[in-house]
Amino acid sequence: MKTELLELLRCPKTGQRLILKTDENNSYDVQSGWLVSEDGLNRYPLQNAIPRFVPESNYADNFGMQWNHFSKTQLDSHSGLPISSNRFWLATNWLPNDMKDHWVLDVGCGAGRFAEVALKAGAKVVALDYSGAVDACYANLKQYTNLHVVQADIYALPFVQGAFPFVYSLGVLQHTPDVAQAFAALPPMVKERGLLCVDYYLKEWKSIFHLKYWLRPITKRMDKTTLFSLLKNSITILLPLSRILGVIPLLGRVFKRCVPVANYYGTFLLTDQQHYEWSLLDTFDWLSPQYDQPQTEKTVHRWALEAGMQEIQVLKAGHLVCRGKK
Repeated sequence: MKTELLELLRCPKTGQRLILKTDENNSYDVQSGWLVSEDGLNRYPLQNAIPRFVPESNYADNFGMQWNHFSKTQLDSHSGLPISSNRFWLATNWLPNDMKDHWVLDVGCGAGRFAEVALKAGAKVVALDYSGAVDACYANLKQYTNLHVVQADIYALPFVQGAFPFVYSLGVLQHTPDVAQAFAALPPMVKERGLLCVDYYLKEWKSIFHLKYWLRPITKRMDKTTLFSLLKNSITILLPLSRILGVIPLLGRVFKRCVPVANYYGTFLLTDQQHYEWSLLDTFDWLSPQYDQPQTEKTVHRWALEAGMQEIQVLKAGHLVCRGKK
């Protein structure tokens, strides 16, 4: 942990400042120790350079598993394609020069696919996740001196309120137990006149035809290692089948959705091996989370209004995006 982060950190239980206690001599980048509240009643471990404010095991364990297994799959620096950066800039509509040297909070960083984009823009990024994915994020991006990684709960964010000119959460909120409460935790983190961008799975009538929602009542209760092994073997059959059905004239797009597998042929210019990895990763992401709660445009717009956001925009940009200014 780089010690400049201490100015932003607060005890998630009391809001008090945190005091760093360590045996290390390095006063800038500390690998281990404790963060102790001012009254001494609460303390949090600093392990492998990451402050940890959550239990080791939690509802997001499947995400820790998938992002540590696919630690580099969706990084643009690994794929050689601007897939993550395109999604980031399309969703946020921010400008790289505006982010340079400013604090940015990435809520639900996973292995760091979007944090990498913000870091390259020169932002000082606090990459936060509830799961063990923080270890993959740190391993992937620790070469950036402007990176700070924190393991914490979205419902108890350990930061000074109003500390971040930019806050985003992409591909995350629908996987929390209470989506409205999860969103409500973000605007207080945004600096006045700062910008917020979140996205969700879109809830619409066509969702009932997505096979993942028929399978999830079973798969979300399965042992995650067993589910992963099952998918690892079945993707080699399901993905080619989906690909064949997808090229049928007129009805191909409908037919390929009858196969429960993420298929990016025709969407991303990946190699066959990359297609397999992305398919396995995202199919596991469909079926394994404990929570999967899509939202409507009307609902997310109302949440933003209730949070006092201004210049609110709700649009479909791959996912259902909501962005605005505090």
